[in-house]
Amino acid sequence: METVKITWVQDGSQGRRESAVTYSPAAAEDYKRYKEAQDGVSDVQIVPAQP
Repeated sequence: METVKITWVQDGSQGRRESAVTYSPAAAEDYKRYKEAQDGVSDVQIVPAQP
């Protein structure tokens, strides 16, 4: 089963942040929308998780 992570840019933070957990691709779409709605968050991406 494919797993993915969410990465994003947080205002005031250097570099990209990454989710600590992995998601199924379908669940990641929901979480991506949730992150995009948060203040100070931009460039939310779904990326493959490393095995």
